[in-house]
Amino acid sequence: MKLYIKNMVCARCKMVVKSEFEKLGLQTIAVELGEVELQDEINDSQKEFLLENLQALGFDLIDDKKTKTVEKIKNLIVDLVHHKNNDLKINLSEYLAENLNQDYNSLSNLFSEIENTTIEKYFISQKIEKVKELLVYNELSLSEIADILNYSNVAHLSNQFKKITGYTPTSFKQLKDNKRIQIENI
Repeated sequence: MKLYIKNMVCARCKMVVKSEFEKLGLQTIAVELGEVELQDEINDSQKEFLLENLQALGFDLIDDKKTKTVEKIKNLIVDLVHHKNNDLKINLSEYLAENLNQDYNSLSNLFSEIENTTIEKYFISQKIEKVKELLVYNELSLSEIADILNYSNVAHLSNQFKKITGYTPTSFKQLKDNKRIQIENI
């Protein structure tokens, strides 16, 4: 049995969710971003109890097909931007279409309908959050960050960063409160 879970965006989320399943005595086969495969079926009371526990931690169970698909899109983008830097050179529309075995236009329309934003804007928001993270760590130059996140040049990164945040990357680095947004809130 597969369950789809909203707001799973990182390895820690996977650990927390897996721990919750184990606490309830539910055996997991696999725990991935946005989904958990269980060894056995669960009944309605187990599902309700699981839902309460997950919601207390900021997660939620997803039941309808459209929301599941949108959550899969978000998880693929988060994984691509935050965990697979080298793969950012691929075409996003092809990446999503291949991984979800669906036409990109229908994925794009569905995403816009449910999220009130485009896939591209969501992707850019994730990239900007990754830029913020890398700027805060102060280990890479802006040029290196632009290269890692597949920007054509530093000027493109800087322009997009300022458009989204209102700050240049340099002025953002100088802020005491760096105004980073949690991934699940993007």
